[in-house]
Amino acid sequence: MPSSIQVTCALILQDQKVLCAQRSGNMALPWKWEFPGGKIEKGETPEQCLLREIKEELNLDIEIVMAFPVNKHDYGNGKVVELIPFLAKLRGGDLILKEHTQILWKGVEELRSLDWAEADIPIVEGFVTWFLDRFQA
Repeated sequence: MPSSIQVTCALILQDQKVLCAQRSGNMALPWKWEFPGGKIEKGETPEQCLLREIKEELNLDIEIVMAFPVNKHDYGNGKVVELIPFLAKLRGGDLILKEHTQILWKGVEELRSLDWAEADIPIVEGFVTWFLDRFQA
């Protein structure tokens, strides 16, 4: 039975653009795009994890706005990623890339143009649909 890893990610929305992070060449899934975040540590809530990971990886402070549906993805290597996405607002900090190669701020309708990590693809699709339903009427 595959083991499950709980991972949080932030869809940081600012001025109708979303922060997207490109994985470095020495990470698993090199050069793929993802929403930044990380693994939940023992005793942490998903929200605590996300705030910590965004500070550690990007030196940014965020405010969590709401949760989106969890996506479970089996990469076929005995690991299932349970990706827990949150919509967030940028609150401060000076961006410092510690793990990623680059970040881009992409318009919501441009998100589909990136080469996403497989676990993130349903998150992208769900977010684009959610956003357009609410803000492009």
